Amino acid sequence: MKSLFTALIVSFSATFYAQEAEKTFQQTTVNDTIKSPKINELEGVTIFGNKKQFVKVDADKTTISIKENPMLSTGNALEAVKKLPGVITSPTGSLTLNGKGVAVYIDNAPSTLSGQDLQNYLSSLPANAIEKVELIYNPGAAFDANASGSIINIITSSRRMKGINASFNINYNFNKYQKPSPQILLNGKEKDLSWQTMIGYNYIDSENRTITNQTFTAFTPNKVLEQENFSVNTNRNFYWRTGTNYKLSDRTNFLLNYNLYLGNDRTVFDATTFGENIDYYNNGISKTKHQNHELSLQYKTKLDTLGRTLDITGYSNLFKRNPITNSDATDFVSNENYFNNGENDFDLKNYYLKYDFNIPFEKYNFSIATGGKYNILKVDNVGDYFINSPTANTINFDYTENNLAFYAEARKKIKKFSFTLGLRFEDFNVERISSTVAEKIKFRNTNLFPNMSAIYEINDNVNLSASYSRKINQPNYNTLDPNNSSTFDQYNSSQGNIFLNPTFFDNYEFKVSAMQFIQFGANFTRTKDNNLFIFSADANATEPVSNQTFQQFKRYDTFSAFLSFPIPLDYFFKGKEEFQKRMNYMDKMNYIFLNINYVKNEIEGFEFPYSNKAIWNYSAQAQFILPWEIKNTITYFIVDKGNWEIYKITKPIQQFDISFHREFMDKKLKLGLHCFDVFNANEVNALVGGQNLNTTFYQKQDSRTFRISLTYNFGNLKLQKENTNIDVEKVQSTGGFGK
Repeated sequence: MKSLFTALIVSFSATFYAQEAEKTFQQTTVNDTIKSPKINELEGVTIFGNKKQFVKVDADKTTISIKENPMLSTGNALEAVKKLPGVITSPTGSLTLNGKGVAVYIDNAPSTLSGQDLQNYLSSLPANAIEKVELIYNPGAAFDANASGSIINIITSSRRMKGINASFNINYNFNKYQKPSPQILLNGKEKDLSWQTMIGYNYIDSENRTITNQTFTAFTPNKVLEQENFSVNTNRNFYWRTGTNYKLSDRTNFLLNYNLYLGNDRTVFDATTFGENIDYYNNGISKTKHQNHELSLQYKTKLDTLGRTLDITGYSNLFKRNPITNSDATDFVSNENYFNNGENDFDLKNYYLKYDFNIPFEKYNFSIATGGKYNILKVDNVGDYFINSPTANTINFDYTENNLAFYAEARKKIKKFSFTLGLRFEDFNVERISSTVAEKIKFRNTNLFPNMSAIYEINDNVNLSASYSRKINQPNYNTLDPNNSSTFDQYNSSQGNIFLNPTFFDNYEFKVSAMQFIQFGANFTRTKDNNLFIFSADANATEPVSNQTFQQFKRYDTFSAFLSFPIPLDYFFKGKEEFQKRMNYMDKMNYIFLNINYVKNEIEGFEFPYSNKAIWNYSAQAQFILPWEIKNTITYFIVDKGNWEIYKITKPIQQFDISFHREFMDKKLKLGLHCFDVFNANEVNALVGGQNLNTTFYQKQDSRTFRISLTYNFGNLKLQKENTNIDVEKVQSTGGFGK
């Protein structure tokens, strides 16, 4: 659980010494398309700029480079995302951004996967395949309304180089287990065709220990169970990612992308349960095979010299999962033997077609964007469970969602003000069928989702922004599915809640951003019918059984504040002159970057068995340039004691990482040595309040890991410019021109 800022000062000297210059050299990126730089001739002024831009803070989003950042680029996508500014992972594994729920996008497409499936997918994606990550705090009407409150948009590598080029990379992770991850990247460009293929394999062994002390309050007197589960997990997956771009003309591109992900995972577990007249032991193995296919076709064109653009995208996602669990259990009190076996056949299909049309009126500093989307999502899951019986108990679950959406968004700049006003129409037609309920459950939601924002440019380096958006979150299959595809036994069960309603969010945010790397702000989210993961127990049960499920809370409010800023060590210890010199070379700078988050949740209608205290999250990253051109990176985070959703963290969660990097052979060879969680301190200690059940929760993973990373690049490494990113994306969700 953490929020680590992984980047640093972008044009620091140019802004730090703004008092000496009337204007700085600026280069504005809109949707990855470089606009002409604005240059003012100055007499007697030397401006030091840095072309490498590891982080860029805008009023509506923060963009972080991953591939060029050695601390982030050696792991997987999930590890990288968890280290981004403001990102905190809950005890259940879900991600939040500055206290708000997030939707994960990959290459501007919302991920259909959820829960553990999404985490497994991100874990299979190598971080060096990611060009950058956009943290979009309050997305506008051009984004799906089904986005909670924030978006983490992962942009994979799209570099195209002349001829054929290759990069070989291996991350060898180890502790008591071995975790190799080799990968090869091929790319090239011939005339109007450019392409890229990434092939890799991950083999990761890990362990996890969970201990719970649960008090069942529906019994008189209360009953207490002490449970421990130790598992050794083996995750094996193969991925193939291919992207091509054909330039039909100077204004038009056709893109084809195909991604394949194959997984074969295994979990070996041992579980014990102790209580009054209970001495229970359960051991077994769970195997899961899964495959994911993604195919997207995109047509991008600039219609005229006035800047009008059209983007049409067709997308399909096919995902299958087949978990099989076999376990044997013994009750030493009754000397009885049990077995709890299960098998699932899970299938997900997702298709959509969308278009985006942008019409700029540069003469009037005004633009209009409009578009539409039609999406079909279908989920089927059949579970067979053999609980102490040769006859299967079968649960069928079917979920179908049809979504039609249209949006319009206008942006206008008036002097130092930039305004955005948008409206999105969403029609959801949802059907849920399960053998656990007698009738089909239908939802028809037709709603309008407005968004508005204003940005005030105090000067060239400081912006004030305020925004509002309304969003919806349709419960995903992970929270609905009554099937139990995890480890279960006589005293534990796990299932979704098929009766959950959609969740509505009202998001408000105010932020100050300065010099493209400093930000301070606050946001407030009012949520109706929020769905949270809980431990609960049946009040009428004759035996103490803990059930992991999801519960709806009528009102849920979140207030959060955040602050990020750098400390340029070279300026204080090397002097102004040396600092100015080093600003030309980002890799030769010494710095510390600090990030602070405050999060407070309020839940209406839920009685906490403990006081409600806000959470503080502190993180820092430092870079030191050592002799012999060795770069040392140190990161640290700590989440203090307090309340996260319905969980009370009783012991601070913290982690200390250290890395050393060195480049050889004119930067063709890169070698890194890393140690993560040096003091083995990253563990979760929490109290969880639920219906008829209070839980003391402890979880420890093998987070202390050593890594050797090696990357070798060969071929023509000179990047060739090409028109692959036409200005048709909707990244400036809060408006603005030229900033």
